[in-house]
Amino acid sequence: MANTAQARKRARQNTKRRQNSASQRSMVRTYLKRVDAAIEAKDYDAATEAYKKAVPVIDRMADKGIIHKNKAARRKSRLNKTIKGLQA
Repeated sequence: MANTAQARKRARQNTKRRQNSASQRSMVRTYLKRVDAAIEAKDYDAATEAYKKAVPVIDRMADKGIIHKNKAARRKSRLNKTIKGLQA
């Protein structure tokens, strides 16, 4: 356990930040699951709408460092490619 006042404060801050980051990561996963569900249903319109809503959230979390920027780009690229495949 932390012994100094500074260490106790840092422990409190870390707990708060970890919980906030976990919440944000969960939100990104939820948006991605919505897109995946629409793709599984082979519903192009629903997938497109879900993708349009997910992209800003993914970008925002990448900017904050919740997920890596390359991971965000990769996920967006793969989702977009899959959605374009539904159209054909």
